[in-house]
Amino acid sequence: MRVAISAGSAASAGEHWESIVDFVVESEKLGANAVWTAEAWGMDAVSTAAFLAARTKTMTVGTGIMQISARAPAMTAMTALSMAAMTGDRFILGLGASGPQVVEGLHGWRFDKPIGRMRECIEIIRKAFRGEKLEYHGNHYDMPLPEGEGKPLRLAQAANENIPIYLATLSPKALRLTGELADGWLGTSFTPEGAAGFTDYIRAGAEKAGRSLDDIDLQVGGTVQFGDDVDAMVRSKKAGVAFQLGAMGSADHNFYNDAFKRGGYEEAGRTIQRLWLEKKRDEAVEAVPDDMVLNSNMLGTKAMVKERMRAFRDAGITTLRIDPHGETLQERLDTLGRAIELVKEVSTENVPAARS
Repeated sequence: MRVAISAGSAASAGEHWESIVDFVVESEKLGANAVWTAEAWGMDAVSTAAFLAARTKTMTVGTGIMQISARAPAMTAMTALSMAAMTGDRFILGLGASGPQVVEGLHGWRFDKPIGRMRECIEIIRKAFRGEKLEYHGNHYDMPLPEGEGKPLRLAQAANENIPIYLATLSPKALRLTGELADGWLGTSFTPEGAAGFTDYIRAGAEKAGRSLDDIDLQVGGTVQFGDDVDAMVRSKKAGVAFQLGAMGSADHNFYNDAFKRGGYEEAGRTIQRLWLEKKRDEAVEAVPDDMVLNSNMLGTKAMVKERMRAFRDAGITTLRIDPHGETLQERLDTLGRAIELVKEVSTENVPAARS
């Protein structure tokens, strides 16, 4: 397994940017392979990725994720080609459809048919990467516009078909699309015990395209925290889980909640969301099962953390995204360094049969 990190949440990045940069630079020295920049309703994913790429030398930099509703496909392709050229091909284009609260509330587009829109977006981007003229007539994108003054244009950048496209997807249809069209998957709301609720759909999409699951980099992970007081660690994480399952989406569309329910937490997911929407936030936090926190993260003693890493590996995860716990920058780096060493150990052990 490889190791990836995140560059901080959209909410905190503006306040602690220099600390985030220091964390990424030092993480590269420790052996982290990739860093992902977030884009929700705070800092955008591209400018932060460009800044971090300029401060690093070997680390892959990816957008985790660029929202397809925020940019036209041609602009997304131009940006990716620019980033790849500036970084010496250290760039990964991470895309996601986001959700109705962001798409309709922030960008002013209807959140309708996101799978079809994502498919067409990727097809246009791939045409641009191949250096082709951008003529496309689909259900969501029509270029050039009919009966207008436009004509098909070819981007004035060198073609580059080697830019990887990763998708952040959660629903079954979106996971199938990932398997069919993407080079990698950026997952969340994941436990190794419920892996089939994700990988079965990705595999089906891959096989539809004449590929296998082994052709796709599967990236998920969670918080790593070392210590003996596991109960305290679990308690400290429950509020974040309750927020994700209750607030990160509407009553009708919460893809994080749906993913956890599909992974074996049907009753808990429904209860947490109901309590959160009823503004019973403390009760929602209490309703988060301990094993939901333990199974989706890597918490406890060195042996416990290592065992959870094995579980992710055995579930087919090829890149472990690690959020190292720590009150200070140095504590986070110390945790990350220990975690990277454990990932190396786990990766050299006997691995189960191929995922495909």
